Amino acid sequence: MARIFAPLVTGFALAIAAWGADQSAGSKSEEPDSFDVEPPILKQNLSDEPLPNGDLARLEKQLERAKQNAAGAERLYKIGVLAKVEVEQRLLKVIRCESELANARVARAKDELAEKESQLATGEITRDELESIKTALAQLTEAAQAATTKRERAELEAAEANLRRQQKFLKLGIGQKSDVTRAEEKLADLKAQNNR
Repeated sequence: MARIFAPLVTGFALAIAAWGADQSAGSKSEEPDSFDVEPPILKQNLSDEPLPNGDLARLEKQLERAKQNAAGAERLYKIGVLAKVEVEQRLLKVIRCESELANARVARAKDELAEKESQLATGEITRDELESIKTALAQLTEAAQAATTKRERAELEAAEANLRRQQKFLKLGIGQKSDVTRAEEKLADLKAQNNR
């Protein structure tokens, strides 16, 4: 009896599998599955690299987003939602964005100055207008240097705090020597960059 039903069950199973494969092939041509669609790009997956042309509007948006993210971070740390490292990173990101924005403003002012110098040569503007642009450029340059100094100091302080944290973890037995070594190397690199 089993010999009679075994080929019937096998044939029936093959027929259902073939029918299911045919149905899935037909549905793919009509409408894509959820796996065929690319996932949306998330904000956190976008690059944080500085923009080559210094697009001011985009840098200002980036700064505002960083400020919003850092605004409630200390409160979230106190109630245990965020780690202290995350709070420090959010504050550091605000400082980096401020520095990038200041440098982009200087670059734009330099471009404007070059354009105005050519306009002075053709007589379109006066020397007083050019001097006011030079004064504004000097102020922007000074602000950019202050922002860069602030960023370098904040990065150095963050690297020192990370080294202390990694040493503490190693002492407690929950850290690794390689993490301490990496933190020491990063701190040494930052100090070398600042001493140039």
